[in-house]
Amino acid sequence: MALNFPDQSRSYDSRKHCVRFWAHDASFEVPFFVEAAALSHMDPNAAADEPGLLNVFDVNRDRICAAAGRAYAR
Repeated sequence: MALNFPDQSRSYDSRKHCVRFWAHDASFEVPFFVEAAALSHMDPNAAADEPGLLNVFDVNRDRICAAAGRAYAR
């Protein structure tokens, strides 16, 4: 079964400076994260705070999930 992202939830981890999100592979939950620096690179004009980084994630969700799927397939 292919990796899918049915859950739209994501959260900012201030300790690790990243946005965490989850996918599913059959009945297994697979955790992922994107570092704040990578999100800031995606949109250099975005605020580097929690709301700004979550917004960058949301705007680029399809791109990020595609990259996570490729990484997971390896």
